[in-house]
Amino acid sequence: MIQTLHYRLQEVSDYINWSYFFHAWGFPARFASIASIHGCDSCRAIWLADFPQPERKRAAEAMELHKEALRMLVRLGAEGYRVHVRFGLFDCNADGDDIIIDGSYRLPMLRQQHEPYLCLADFVRPLNSEGVKDRIGIFAASADERIEQHYADGMPDADAYLHLLCQTLADRLAEAAIERAHQAIRKSYWGYASTEQLSIAELHAERFQGIRPAVGYPSLPDQSLNFDLDALLDFSTIGITLTEHGAMRPHASVSGLMMAHPEARYFSIGCIGNDQLCDYAQRKGRTPEEMRPYLAANLE
Repeated sequence: MIQTLHYRLQEVSDYINWSYFFHAWGFPARFASIASIHGCDSCRAIWLADFPQPERKRAAEAMELHKEALRMLVRLGAEGYRVHVRFGLFDCNADGDDIIIDGSYRLPMLRQQHEPYLCLADFVRPLNSEGVKDRIGIFAASADERIEQHYADGMPDADAYLHLLCQTLADRLAEAAIERAHQAIRKSYWGYASTEQLSIAELHAERFQGIRPAVGYPSLPDQSLNFDLDALLDFSTIGITLTEHGAMRPHASVSGLMMAHPEARYFSIGCIGNDQLCDYAQRKGRTPEEMRPYLAANLE
């Protein structure tokens, strides 16, 4: 099963994780609580007063940034922009540290070289399980590219601050779209958590069953994996292209895997040795030197 979903900005804005938005602007996570405050002046004043006097100026800046972000979301939504999700649900099994998709397509995974020695393939039913298939999800999400081009240099209305605001909102909208889509996948398309009832805060705290590791993050540090996921999903369907190094365009894009195992959890691959680099490269049908740039941050 492969599906494409297109969301209006209003349909995903409630799923935005404002902690990451404020982090991008250099604000500590505690200032993101403004997003959960009612928009009336008295509620905002009470929120501001809860901060120690030395932090109130910074809190006031965070409050104003949030107000401007909400106004920008309304403006962009009125212009008809969308956020797009492409996902597929595939039969799979684990073969050692590889995940085999639809009986033939191999996705090599990396394993920690320190306790507890985890690998994402550990959360997939092994190949020798009496022929019983497991299931895995693959996803990509992207915001309309023109969102992050608003107010850019060379545009008639160029404005560095508003341009950065649109860029950071586009990033968060792509993440919000896959958050909403993943919820629908768990409850309906895949259906392994059909009775799930979680608040947005609980979704952001990842209280749901399963995990959604993204390419380029600690459990999946190899960006070249995007070439494999693109071969399975066809990213171009939602306007995503890949550079020669596997980076996604538009910048406000995210891709990865969805796993349903109740004990699946996030972890960091951390440092790997040359022996694992060589083994991983062989399993990918590449040379160690070809793979070295993709794993430079993980090499000892």
